[in-house]
Amino acid sequence: MYAVALAVVTLSISGVVGLLIKQPWLFPSLGPTVMLFFESPEQPASRPFNTIVGHTVGISAGLFCYTALGLSGHPSAPVGGLTVSYVMAGVLAVGITTAVLSLLKLPHPPAGASTLIVALGILHTPAQLLSMVGAVLLITLAGWAFNRLLLGKSSAPASPAR
Repeated sequence: MYAVALAVVTLSISGVVGLLIKQPWLFPSLGPTVMLFFESPEQPASRPFNTIVGHTVGISAGLFCYTALGLSGHPSAPVGGLTVSYVMAGVLAVGITTAVLSLLKLPHPPAGASTLIVALGILHTPAQLLSMVGAVLLITLAGWAFNRLLLGKSSAPASPAR
């Protein structure tokens, strides 16, 4: 019940911020992120550093592929339909995200969802991308604080595992 309650509370906090500022502070990749925080707080993928770097790399790779393939100005894949360009953007963005996080030895699988959200044009404007980063920072801080307070420990090691 610990994981259930804190996943609900943490995502609710992010959702309320989104409602107040009218920006997407609740999006699909936050779900598996909070599940990792509260179901597996000792796993490397649950570490705050991995989380922040992972989503930042994912968002950046998604934006790079979305822009490089000329998808700006087109309806998102769910709205306008999946095209060859969207498939290429999504596949390349996940590949880049996986490669970078593997090279850095900073696993965070939910970042693969963030990269697809951006590469497929679901969230892509500067305000939306900043909201994604803000939401990741907020839930990471909340997840770390809740685990620290309630479990008496942090998922963050003294330094990232290499």
